[in-house]
Amino acid sequence: MIKHTELDKCPIVSAIREIGSEWNFIIIRYLMTRSMGFNELLREAKGISSKTLSNNLKTMSNRGLVKRVIVSTQPFNVLYSLTDKGMALREVIDLLGQWGNKWAYLSEEGSH
Repeated sequence: MIKHTELDKCPIVSAIREIGSEWNFIIIRYLMTRSMGFNELLREAKGISSKTLSNNLKTMSNRGLVKRVIVSTQPFNVLYSLTDKGMALREVIDLLGQWGNKWAYLSEEGSH
C-alpha cells in the first residue's frame, strides 16, 4: 500500500494537483488555440457555469498556468491566454486525447 507521504512526493500526483479539475483541462485545451475572453470561453466550454469558469481561471492564474490581460476598461474586456507553463502542457493534452480516443470510448461501450 502506498503511504500518503509517498503520494505527496509523486510527480504525477503533484502534476494533477497543479492542473486541478477536469474543467481546467478543457479550459487549457481551448486556450491552446488562441487567447479568449471570458464569455467566449463560457460559450465554448459548454456545460461549465460562469462561477466555475471564474474560479478555475483565478486558480490557474494563481498557479501560473493562465495569464489575464485587461484589454480595455470601457467596456471592460479581459483576455485569457496560457503562460509558457500552461503551453508546456500541449504534449500532455495531446497524448491524453490520443489515449481517450483509443481507450475511453471503448470503456463506455463496455469493451476492454
